[in-house]
Amino acid sequence: MGRRITRSAAGAGAGHARPPGPLVQDIHWAGERRSAIGVASLFFTALFVLDAGAGRLDMTRGALWTGLAVLVFVIVLPLRVSTRPGLLTARGLFVEHSVRTDSLVSIRWFDGVSQRMILRDTEGNRAEIDPDVLIRNPAMWRRLDTDTRTSIERGTLVCGTTALRRLARRIDREAAHTVFKVSGLE
Repeated sequence: MGRRITRSAAGAGAGHARPPGPLVQDIHWAGERRSAIGVASLFFTALFVLDAGAGRLDMTRGALWTGLAVLVFVIVLPLRVSTRPGLLTARGLFVEHSVRTDSLVSIRWFDGVSQRMILRDTEGNRAEIDPDVLIRNPAMWRRLDTDTRTSIERGTLVCGTTALRRLARRIDREAAHTVFKVSGLE
């Protein structure tokens, strides 16, 4: 006799099913990845050339410089952010975080050297993104704005409307600046 494999009606991995709808990705991520590769390569080359010029380059030091260059790449590589109706995903090199944007509980904005927005949903999921990603990608912002309005209507978004207004003002300011620049009125 053979084994019988049956699947549930919802299918395997139904808890992680993606909502239907078009995927919107950060259109600038590929360029930022190339920049991260360039920075890591320049860092490696500079260390390698300086060490070789000093006559101290050996196998151990070469491995150390390679490891440091890889570490610089991992640090500099930005998250790859994408949205679908009801879902925002931020993928790093080793991790992926997704939140249901149509059932957000909070949105927090943190200033500092690098600005961050932390989004939390009703299921306890959390994603951290750079607000500049939304500013540079209008389609992604429209998707998030529509979904956060759904969260507000459902009453799940209890903290974060101030952060959304702040982001909306910044996006409007950037759009107006772009219009003035293109029209020559700057």
